[in-house]
Amino acid sequence: MNELNAIVESAKAAFSVAVTPADLENAKAQFLGKSGRITELMKGMAALSVDEKKSRGAAINLSKQAIEAALNDRRQALADAELQMQLQAEALDVTLPGRQRGQGGLHPVSLTLERIEAIFGSMGFDVAQGPEIETDWFNFTALNTPEDHPARSMHDTFYVEGGSQTAPNLLRTHTSPMQIRYAVQHVKKYSKVFNSDQGKSLFSGAMPEIRVIAPGRTYRVDSDATHSPMFHQCEGLWVGENVSFKDLKFVFTDFCRTFFESDDLVLRFRPSFFPFTEPSAEIDIQFQTGPLAGRWLEVAGSGQVHPNVIRNMGLDPERYIGFAFGMGPDRLTMLRYGVNDLRLFFDGDIRFLSQFQ
Repeated sequence: MNELNAIVESAKAAFSVAVTPADLENAKAQFLGKSGRITELMKGMAALSVDEKKSRGAAINLSKQAIEAALNDRRQALADAELQMQLQAEALDVTLPGRQRGQGGLHPVSLTLERIEAIFGSMGFDVAQGPEIETDWFNFTALNTPEDHPARSMHDTFYVEGGSQTAPNLLRTHTSPMQIRYAVQHVKKYSKVFNSDQGKSLFSGAMPEIRVIAPGRTYRVDSDATHSPMFHQCEGLWVGENVSFKDLKFVFTDFCRTFFESDDLVLRFRPSFFPFTEPSAEIDIQFQTGPLAGRWLEVAGSGQVHPNVIRNMGLDPERYIGFAFGMGPDRLTMLRYGVNDLRLFFDGDIRFLSQFQ
């Protein structure tokens, strides 16, 4: 029995110094393996008598059970130690505040569009939305742009599938088509009330004035620091019986001073040419203070709506007159925030965009 007790104590000692599961399995093999000490004792029982086998076998089994119990205890101890090490390595301090996702915000150009809509809304202008894939008629013909105009060139315009050879579809090059669409719907609405027997003739009856802006995305084949193939534009239209160039100057001057929050902002209207207005003018602004002080900066095109365009709206140009303007919200955003490269707005760099939130 002393021999068996010595083997059990020896096994416990071997198991206690094992620091890895592999070390423990090697120690197990010394006692319970095919050539282990307990296994060798079991083999030696063959030469014993029947009575000796009973007593000897019972004693060996008790020793084997004691060794297996010590082995399982050590296995559990090693597993617990490994778990503790893992928990310490992956410890989470629940007393610290959680990591929150950054709060998003509107794109700087979207902020500008909202600002434009709010300012013109305070002047009584509606906001019109329309398709970005337009027909040739709404994008060019209805706006008094002849077929040989350079803007119709494949080098300046994105044409898309659909339509026909004589009436192709294209990505709109400006939001002016919405002026025609809005005006036509406006005339249809009131012509039924005031002039139901007009047939196909131009409407010359009484109706409320047309006062609308059309902001949205537009597309042209152009790309550099101040131009993008996709850009934003905002067109404006005011048509009535007594709408003059003076009204255009007052409305746009008031808009610019409100937008830039500068009462000393100076505007000038330079004579120009656009197929859809007559007379036409480019609009420049000049800041009196700040880094751009003293420089003239072009911000919009404008003019009295051409009589042919008034006709394409379904109105009688002998009675109705108005003005239109078109400006680039992207450029206004650049001026307002002091950005010198338009492409930064569309690169998707969070570090840049987060500055405007």
